Formats: sequence, structure tokens, C-alpha cells
Amino acid sequence: MSRTVNRVTIIGGSLAGASAAFALRDAGFTGSVTLIGEEQHLPYERPPLSKAYLRGEEPAAQAEVRPRAAYETMDVELIRGHRAVTIDREARIVELDDDRHVRYDALILATGASPRRLSVTRGYLAGVHYLRTRDHADALRAAAATASNIVVIGGGWIGTETAASLRQMGANVTLVTNLEYPLERVLGPEVGAVYGDLHRANGVRIVPGHVIGLVGDDRVGGVRLGDGQVLPADLVVAGVGAVPRVGLALRAGLATSEGAVAADAHLRTSDPAIFVAGDVAAAFHPRYGKRIRIEHWDNAREQGATAARNVLGAGEIYDRVPYFYSDQFDLGMEVRGRTLGSDRAVIRGDVTRREFLAFWLSDGRVVAAMNANIWDVTDDLAAMVADRSRIEPERLADVAVPIAAMAA
Repeated sequence: MSRTVNRVTIIGGSLAGASAAFALRDAGFTGSVTLIGEEQHLPYERPPLSKAYLRGEEPAAQAEVRPRAAYETMDVELIRGHRAVTIDREARIVELDDDRHVRYDALILATGASPRRLSVTRGYLAGVHYLRTRDHADALRAAAATASNIVVIGGGWIGTETAASLRQMGANVTLVTNLEYPLERVLGPEVGAVYGDLHRANGVRIVPGHVIGLVGDDRVGGVRLGDGQVLPADLVVAGVGAVPRVGLALRAGLATSEGAVAADAHLRTSDPAIFVAGDVAAAFHPRYGKRIRIEHWDNAREQGATAARNVLGAGEIYDRVPYFYSDQFDLGMEVRGRTLGSDRAVIRGDVTRREFLAFWLSDGRVVAAMNANIWDVTDDLAAMVADRSRIEPERLADVAVPIAAMAA
């Protein structure tokens, strides 16, 4: 950028935005840092919303990125409960919904994503819940306490994690997935079947099918599937994906890609004074040779910090291997890499005991790896994925061959 950076403004008061704010200070930046968030809450991490926080097992403060005092100590101006409505790129001014104007020399967009709405008949009925914010989790927890039949629509991560937590809370839960197995789209049928068995063993009813509408007058009473059956439901949770929040960027004339804000490998947008991080970013990833969007917790945290350092001229390329974790019932797991586009999956270990490893291959190379309830091999798996190791599937599956030997 041609101008000296004395003022950095960050739009988006969640993990990516807060990570950027504190990374600026950690890098020695002494200018002004302003963090703008729509929610009244302090910036927080979202994974607990479908897990321990939803179940009432952890307080809200445990999910906060930093405690309130840290913003004062690090001199981060935190504007809460207000939305950025326009960006004047020429004047480098952000206008808020209360007519305030915030100036910037460099801007970081971390506006995140919104839940994809149900596009079915009567999808607007009362009793339909989405899960993206802390307020959503609070409302869902309260509603679940008196619900007789809960239907969770969507067999992805949000749907399966929410279904698991609601079942652990004692609710009667049905999970509707449009494929044969939950998580089949991202993990394939082999591992998806493990999650299907896990949920059924814990009392979740799984119904494959396509939702075409909801039943009820003012309040939901059931979920209608394409085959004609109606599942009773006085509470519905829609976990059918997320949509990047690009409205502000579009109004500012920034380039987009894959429905998100387009960026280069340095997380710089089509405006050299504006960077992007988190769920709203479609950044060029050298490892994959194209722009990709990653919705995971690790990516939000790391991209926010990288964008901040690059605002200050670090010139870092964001090429981190994607990482994701999930905890459902007694199954904890981690995935490194991208399973999409792989042509073979290899399972190693005992899926019946839910202690196993999974590998996804593309052209014979390991492009993703998962450890399920096995925790002493994480570094080796990370190395195999980072190196795109070429390993025979038979060796990967053979428990007699040490993982460390293959990683080396």
C-alpha cells in the first residue's frame, strides 16, 4: 500500500476479527485499532455453540476470544451492537448504522457468514431455529427444554453436532439427511456410516430424505419429505449450510469468487488497502492452485492473524493446511487437509470401537487424514498431509506398519 498505516479498522467482531486486532498489537503496531461488531457480546468462538455451550455445560465467558479487560489493555477500540453499512474506498471511511464514520488507512473484512435459510414451503413458521450466534444457541436451548419432537434438517457438521447435543440434553431427536449417511458429502460413505451408527446407538433417529416443506399454521408441527411422509416436529433446527456475508463488499465494489470476497494468497482483496479473513474469504491457496473458502475455526483464527501482519507489510502467504475438529457423543476427531476431490478413502483401525484413522488419497497421494479417538499420531498425520505423501493404500491400512515410519 502506498500510504502509511496509522489506523486499522476491522469489520466483524468474531474470532477472525478479534484475532486480527490482537495480532496487530502482538506485531508491535502502535496506531489505532478499531473492531466493529454487530453483536452486543464480546467476540467469541463459535464451535462451543453446537457443543458444550448449547448443552449448558460451559459459560459464555469460556468461549470469548479475550476477556473484556484485554481490549482495554491492548488499546483496541471495540464498537459493539452496530453494523457497517458502507465503505467509501476513495475517502477510506466506514459508515455505521448510527451514522458514525470510522476512518482507516487499512481495512480488514471479517464479516463471516449467515445460516442458509430453508427454501421450502412454510419454512417461515415459528419454531424453526438456526444456529450461528450465541443468541441462537440461547434460544434453541430454551426451546428444546419443552419440545416433544425435534427434527434437525441437514447431515453436515452443524446438523450432526447439534443433533448430538440435543440428544445428550435428553430430547427426542430425528436427523434428516439428503444422503444415505450423515457427513457423507465431506467424509464419504465409509466414515459417514460410522457417524450414522454413532447417532443411532445414542438414540438419534436418522431419516434419509429431501425436505420439501413444513407443516403447520402459525407454528411448525411437522416436516414433510419428498416421499410423502411427515415427521412430527414441534421444533425444527435447520443446519443446511452457510452463506458468506458479502453485501458490504459488493456495495463497495470489491471482487468476489465462489460467492465470497476474492483475495490473493496474501489475503489482499481487489482493493490493496482492504484485506479479508475467515468465512467470508475466498483466498488463493498455493497448495490447491485456486481460490478456496474454508469455514472452520482454525482458519478464522489463523487468517485473521495473517491478514493483520500483512496489513503491516509482512508479505506472508497463507498456505496453511486446513484443519477441523468435531466432538459428538464419545467420538472426538480431527481432520487435516481437504477430502473434496479425493478418489479413494482408506480406513485403518477398528471402526466398531470408534478408534481409527482415515486417509483420503488423490492420485495415490495423501491429501487428507483423520484421527478418531486416537491422539498420539497427530503430528505424523499433519506431516503426511503437508507433504502429500505417496503411500500404498495397503500400507496405510496395515496397523502393523507404524504411522511414524510412513510419515518419515
